[in-house]
Amino acid sequence: MMNLTDMKTIKGLLLRHGFHFSKRLGQNFLIDDSICPRIAEEGNATKEYGVLEIGPGIGTLTQQLALRAKRVTAVELDDRLIPILSETLHDFKNVHVIHGDILQFDVAKLLEQEFSGMKVAVCANLPYYITTPILMHLLESEANIDSITVMVQKEVAEKLQAPVGTRNAGAITAAMNYYGTVELLFVVPRESFLPSPNVDSAVIRISVKKRYEKETRDPFYFFQMIKLGFSQRRKTLVNALSSTMQCEKACILEALKQLDLPPAVRMENLSMEQLVALSNLLCDVEDNENSTKKE
Repeated sequence: MMNLTDMKTIKGLLLRHGFHFSKRLGQNFLIDDSICPRIAEEGNATKEYGVLEIGPGIGTLTQQLALRAKRVTAVELDDRLIPILSETLHDFKNVHVIHGDILQFDVAKLLEQEFSGMKVAVCANLPYYITTPILMHLLESEANIDSITVMVQKEVAEKLQAPVGTRNAGAITAAMNYYGTVELLFVVPRESFLPSPNVDSAVIRISVKKRYEKETRDPFYFFQMIKLGFSQRRKTLVNALSSTMQCEKACILEALKQLDLPPAVRMENLSMEQLVALSNLLCDVEDNENSTKKE
């Protein structure tokens, strides 16, 4: 097995293939030999699981996943890395590399094709610039995923696992709580990458559970509400929602009263349960208004 954390090996590999890092794609390859085994161990890479990896790079994490999991499917966007992966993963018969953009895949269909009958986990070292779109694409896919273990920017990791209702939480925090629980596993210093980024990273694990699905009357309305409400954090919740969702202030104030919340409350002050309850109340108001208009 090729040692993909050895600098001499990496430089020789990249030189052989004429590869140059792309800033546009946010490429940073792990060179710390302690990190990938730990991600694989924490990320459910066992003989019971099929593992989807997003953005395998040169295959450093892929190797560790393949040593542990029943099957690994790695989706890589950069076509320049495909021949490199063919070389670095040559010894692994349980790895399937696919060239493509994960955001363009029907994830549920892909996982059924690749891991039929298996438990499924996702592991990835995600580019900073596209962390949120990828996480939401996976979670909204309705795919049968047990856990998502990913490396992200440390600041993003802290936001994702912040308690809903605290200042550090945002729309993405509420979305993560809707779909599961987030745990920050460990911090990865910037020196662990080639090239070294300007910030530290962290590995998080999302246990997918859809905790609030049954309580939420209209998930689409809920996600629209938190997205628009958190987009205007400096405003009170009443002003933020009335200006972005065309909801009457009187209706919002009445909903807050029913929830025993003050009129000047901001969305960032609400707990997950309060956000869901508010969404349900406002959704009922909108449904009633639409019914009245039809009559």
